[in-house]
Amino acid sequence: MPETSLFQSFFLIFSGAAVLASLALYGRQPLLVAYIALGVLFGSSGLAIVDNVKLMAEMSSIGIIFLLFLLGLDMQPKALISVMRKATFVGLISCGLFLGLGYLIGWMFGFTPIERWVIGMAMMFSSTIIGIKLLPTTVLHHKHLGEMMVGLLLFQDFVAIACLMILLSGSTGAVDFAQLGISFAALPLLIAIAWGGVRFVLQPLLTRFDRFHEYVFLLALGWCLGLAELAEIMGLSREIGAFIAGITLATSPISQYIALNLKPLRDFFLVLFFFSLGAQFNLDMVPQIALPAIVAAAAVLMFKPVVFRYLLGQQSERKILAWDLGFRLGQISEFSLLIAYLAMSQKLIGSEASHLIQATAILTFLVSSYIVVLNFPNPIAIKDHLRRD
Repeated sequence: MPETSLFQSFFLIFSGAAVLASLALYGRQPLLVAYIALGVLFGSSGLAIVDNVKLMAEMSSIGIIFLLFLLGLDMQPKALISVMRKATFVGLISCGLFLGLGYLIGWMFGFTPIERWVIGMAMMFSSTIIGIKLLPTTVLHHKHLGEMMVGLLLFQDFVAIACLMILLSGSTGAVDFAQLGISFAALPLLIAIAWGGVRFVLQPLLTRFDRFHEYVFLLALGWCLGLAELAEIMGLSREIGAFIAGITLATSPISQYIALNLKPLRDFFLVLFFFSLGAQFNLDMVPQIALPAIVAAAAVLMFKPVVFRYLLGQQSERKILAWDLGFRLGQISEFSLLIAYLAMSQKLIGSEASHLIQATAILTFLVSSYIVVLNFPNPIAIKDHLRRD
């Protein structure tokens, strides 16, 4: 069978997504379910008609970058500094608890000590895509909720970077603490570069040429992707670079125009993300990891909302807001998938542990999406009274 071209892959993914999304809406189901199901159907474990899944996965990561950039555009720097004070305490305690939860699950099912720690690492993080995509921005109290969520997700990003560096040094048997320190020291430098770039380059250009809408669009894209790549070079993550690119541009009068015009591009890449998530999963591993994956997913879905509710309640958050945030963060993350892939490539974990993390991610993505879509205000709610853009 000839290799599927890029155009054919796009045709199959987006035409198929349109069909399944229509069926999902008729059946009153979240759209994310349709995208993941399509990936399983067309991927290597299904009909195997989209064979360049790795390319799709790489392209889909751009959607996460745009998501963080748009998030930064909607947040003022002063608000972020304020919320990070709360997020640090909640993030430290919750990461420790979820690390222990993953280790315990790994021990229960006979995984090796290293595999238990890697499973624990994967449990620490919540999905930026699920959390932010399902968050309304037009309701006043959800703006505060969004700020708190971003603070927690950013804190988790820093922890994830540390975990990835530890895994990268796993083949040598020693953690490179010097490199770890350099990466975190690079953050203030990246912020300074971003602030200077906006102040002395972007603002004058936008002031002079803001009537050329195509130019504004291109300048925003270049700024977002350029700072994301610079962050990667400096040892941080592209996601952090994109968020800093957005938040430094948030004070510009034209920031909301940029945000509005980039949303369709973001959604294009996010469809690819959820498709590739389903397409890369090996169904042949299901019998081996079904029970531990169900146990792990159930533990995450029950434990995470309770932990966040209690910790945020200690931070003077209103009870209803604390539960709202807890359920929105009640899954594991796309970072968890990266941890599974990296740990397996470093031969720190086996295929069974890697697929356990992948299956837990898919299960928690799906169930958590259902919980939020059916019970909390969100942009894709099936019930009219819950739909908020």
